[in-house]
Amino acid sequence: MIRLWRSISVRLALAYATIFILSSLLLVGVLWWRTAGYLDREVDAVILADAQAVGDRLHDFGLTGAIETINQRVGRAGDEHAIYLLTDPTLTPVAGNLDAWPLGIGHQQGWHQIELASHGTLHATRVLYVVLSSGFHLLVGRDVEDRAAIQQAILDGFSWTAAAAILLAIGGGLLVRRAILRRVDVINRTATAIIHGDLSSRLPTGDSSDEFDRLAQTINGMLQQIEVLVDGVRSASNAVAHDLRTPLAELRGRLEELLRTQPSAEATLQEVGEAVADLDRVIAVFNALLRLAEIDSGARLSGFREFDLHEIAAEVVDLYGPVAEEKSVSLRLEASPGLLVVGDPFLLAQALGNLVDNAVKYSSAQGAVVLTAARCANGRIEILVSDNGPGIPDVERPHVTERFFRGEASRGTAGFGLGLSLVAAVARLHGGSLVLAAADPGLIATVTLPGPGQSTTANQ
Repeated sequence: MIRLWRSISVRLALAYATIFILSSLLLVGVLWWRTAGYLDREVDAVILADAQAVGDRLHDFGLTGAIETINQRVGRAGDEHAIYLLTDPTLTPVAGNLDAWPLGIGHQQGWHQIELASHGTLHATRVLYVVLSSGFHLLVGRDVEDRAAIQQAILDGFSWTAAAAILLAIGGGLLVRRAILRRVDVINRTATAIIHGDLSSRLPTGDSSDEFDRLAQTINGMLQQIEVLVDGVRSASNAVAHDLRTPLAELRGRLEELLRTQPSAEATLQEVGEAVADLDRVIAVFNALLRLAEIDSGARLSGFREFDLHEIAAEVVDLYGPVAEEKSVSLRLEASPGLLVVGDPFLLAQALGNLVDNAVKYSSAQGAVVLTAARCANGRIEILVSDNGPGIPDVERPHVTERFFRGEASRGTAGFGLGLSLVAAVARLHGGSLVLAAADPGLIATVTLPGPGQSTTANQ
């Protein structure tokens, strides 16, 4: 029983049953109060009218007229619920259908609720006691046992209804509990599998699109992002160990050679300079990883503001213009002012710089790189960086946004394999995405961002 009470579905079902019972009790109480009040007023009006009639007959025609009126009313067919008793000043019956003065009346005039015997049983009776002229005492009343029976029937019906409501609530709570526990058990099994290292486990979803399906879809999205992050950390750790081993080994060998040979000051300074360059490479890797970690954590959301994307794109083109000119690559911007976006302008400038830098770096001489920014029909902003270089093979394209991934074409160029990873992270932070497509020849990198007023929640 304690285990059932701990179930939220059973508690909710009992709470709903309690609310139903209380509301039903209130409804029945108000209904009975209005009905009983109406019946009491009707009964009291009839009693008062009869008492007034007997009193008027006694005043106008004397005792004979009062007795005749009472006998007529007692003998009226279909009025067996009427009670009449007229007595002299000594309470000796003179007329009516009662054999003696009821003991429950006493000597106080007014309304009384008593029980009188009728056909061998006691019936609830409402009577009016008045003293008439010449000291005569008059009782006029009505048998209201039917009203009491109606009240009891209503109470019995409400009791059975309340009991049925409780049983249905418990039964419904158990059914709901069973249905909920079935879905919760699936979540528990999936969570347990993930705890034991199976990050590929996902919650099953149906076509009902109910609350559990929406919750499962949200959890699956979260698990997908967790798997991506864990895989990224794992691959990043392996890549860091692999990529840093070479410069660190070279640095150690260079320092050992200095200690062993102790060359001239000029040669020593040259070796120290190369060692500093190696250390700069290591620091650059760690700085890039720190930027990616900061972006993935959402810590840069505080720097979001509205700005004109055209200005940022123009600055990027101006910055990389000399590099492109040195390589005889045409670099141009195709965008109109007034492309407002909400985000971190410094991160977006860095992302666009990485895309333009890659495009210029891998373009052949006399090639062309175009940076395009425009607003789509759905209000979102599209940024395209296209080139006519060798492009990225189809088998490598899904992996180039992974940290430290280096394709075959980039083996002989400087870099750490973090540029596109940073672009993808910046796009996710702004609620957008990065898509790479072949340009035949070349590559088209498309960054889609939400426009002003659209959701900028990180697209996990």
